[in-house]
Amino acid sequence: MSATAAGGLERAIALGLTQYEYELIVERLGREPNEVELAMFSLLWSEHCSYKHSKPLLRTLPTDGPRLVLGPGENAGAVDVGGGLAVAFKVESHNHPSAVEPFQGAATGVGGILRDIFAVGARPIAILDSLRFGEPTSERSRYLLDRAVAGIGHYGNSIGVPTVGGEIYFEAPYEQNCLINAMCVGLIETERLIRSAASGAGNLLVLFGASTGRDGIGGASVLASAELGEGDEDKRPSVQVGDPFAEKKLMECSLDLLERGLLVALQDLGAAGLTSAACEMASKGEVGIDIDISRVPLREPGMEPFEIMVSESQERMLCVIEPDRLDAVVAVCEHWETAVATIGVVTTGGLVRVLDGERLLGEMPVSALVDDCPVYELDPQPPSAPLYQPPARTIASEEPGEALLALLRSPNIADRRPLFEQYDSIVQSRTVRRPGAADAAVLALPPRDGQTPGIAIAIDGNGRRVAADPYHGTIEAVLECAANLACVGAEPLGLTNCLNFGNPEKPHVAWQLCESVRGLGDACRALEIPVVGGNVSLYNEGAEGPIYPTPVVGLVGELPDVHRAGRLGFRAEGDRIAIVGDFAPDIRGSELACLGGTELPRALPGIDIARVAATQRAVRDAIRSGALASAHDIAEGGLATALAECCLAGGLGAEVVLAETVKPLRALFGEAPGGFIVTGGDGELRALGEHVELHIIGSVSGNQLTIIAGEARVELSLELMREAHGALAALFD
Repeated sequence: MSATAAGGLERAIALGLTQYEYELIVERLGREPNEVELAMFSLLWSEHCSYKHSKPLLRTLPTDGPRLVLGPGENAGAVDVGGGLAVAFKVESHNHPSAVEPFQGAATGVGGILRDIFAVGARPIAILDSLRFGEPTSERSRYLLDRAVAGIGHYGNSIGVPTVGGEIYFEAPYEQNCLINAMCVGLIETERLIRSAASGAGNLLVLFGASTGRDGIGGASVLASAELGEGDEDKRPSVQVGDPFAEKKLMECSLDLLERGLLVALQDLGAAGLTSAACEMASKGEVGIDIDISRVPLREPGMEPFEIMVSESQERMLCVIEPDRLDAVVAVCEHWETAVATIGVVTTGGLVRVLDGERLLGEMPVSALVDDCPVYELDPQPPSAPLYQPPARTIASEEPGEALLALLRSPNIADRRPLFEQYDSIVQSRTVRRPGAADAAVLALPPRDGQTPGIAIAIDGNGRRVAADPYHGTIEAVLECAANLACVGAEPLGLTNCLNFGNPEKPHVAWQLCESVRGLGDACRALEIPVVGGNVSLYNEGAEGPIYPTPVVGLVGELPDVHRAGRLGFRAEGDRIAIVGDFAPDIRGSELACLGGTELPRALPGIDIARVAATQRAVRDAIRSGALASAHDIAEGGLATALAECCLAGGLGAEVVLAETVKPLRALFGEAPGGFIVTGGDGELRALGEHVELHIIGSVSGNQLTIIAGEARVELSLELMREAHGALAALFD
């Protein structure tokens, strides 16, 4: 190997490439890459951009559906919600940046997912977040929580998009690698959706938005495609810095340009910056692109060419326009006080050329950069020994009343209101069901045919259950999210996902990933829900091991009339309470078992997805017809926890009697998919029971929760339960 080649290989390895990948680049180019070319390859061939370990798995997921408008491959997916409207949505991760710099990492994660939505022409109308941190007793976890939540609130509140829901878990495997997943939903007239494929030789490449700086350089390869470890503080320059007020102007400018029909294609600049945006646009349109870096507006003097090409500075968009529309585009950008520059041109021949005026700095085939990235076969092998330490025991007694209070105050179940109060959930005036009022957020759409239709959105995941059984645990996550939609009367139309896993080069992590994707696909096929897109975040581990495998799923559904959207709180004295569904609870892997310090099981019970889906349809239809006063799915903490949550949300007590033969702990605190707590009149409940398994177990009454389960008895006042359930407030003082 020549000295030049050896130096190139050394630089490639420093940028996260392997020797094999460097040799492949040399083969594709027919020569050694220069500094600019090597930087571009290192970003586009990173795990974050190329999905080189997960792409074959993702291709197995179902992506077709009768309401699908945009599927995988675009900035966001979209489904038809009637009335000429589509809902665009996607979930993304910003895990590694948030572990290094939580405020800016989380804030720019929100900014990035917002741009994905308005990049397809949709106006963002809602944000949800899925968060994971270590135990709340940890000083590091408390710091990450405080700063990440502040970053999310800062960005979303400043730009005027409501945060309407989400989830948060605290568990030891996330101590070093917190998870910050953000989902955004947008609304658009279906015919106005725009794609990102560049086209038309001679058309102009226009960059608008913020100036380009050194922040975020190498983020996709330095942070998002490797394990975190010693020296993470040195990676802070790789975390982008966001400005929500600049993004607000950028969003309005983008939507104005689209409204006027001035754009051929539109793409946001996220991971890998100009490199990714331009090359992916060229790949999708099967064209070439010339970029002149001397025309890129810079925030910092003296930036190197490669820095300009890979900078991940925020609040920037790239568009393709016809030359005769340039003046109109510039006028719109000036109106919104948004910087704009023509930086290139669409070409034929399939090459990406980087120039500095007349000087050629790099020339690469688009196919080599984007389409022919190396793809690696996984070596999945189930672990021969437990991967995770048992959680610390935090429960003093398994006496049912004490156990219920312990569950209500546990950080994974306690009232999320202190978290949601950090966010604005009602800006834009679409929110019908605020966080905590129902199992899913409900947003109103424009009135139609004498009704006010709406959409319901939810995001869910349970890493501990997936760690116990990646296949069945992932199915449970999908069913839980769909159950949340059913409780407000919504039919799921499409699913987005974020797959958060450890190092896929390790056989046990590869097995977790393969089994989880298999479960995701089987669940979506059974529920007839297409996967419209998503994100993969790998290498979430450090010296102490991987995170829990955490597939997070987000669903969008529709309901015909938001005025009949379901609520989880009990509504009226005397309403009858019933369990709906073929519910077979199990203590293994449950929240109670976790509080008891029990080791994770090696498997979860099998699931009859078709039966669970039938139960969900029955509950959904009963909500839509107005037959039910309330509905809440039985999830973490089991039946007793669900009953307590219904009592607290409605400010009413309940008297419940279970069969004398039940095993109290399993009946009260066991977990499994498929069960709901519903209330209504005797006649309405018995009518529902003609279509699905249903057992009336009690009535709404008084100001305490009383449960008789075999020989066990629980009697807790609303005041006592509310005090326990408010335990999370201490984290946000």
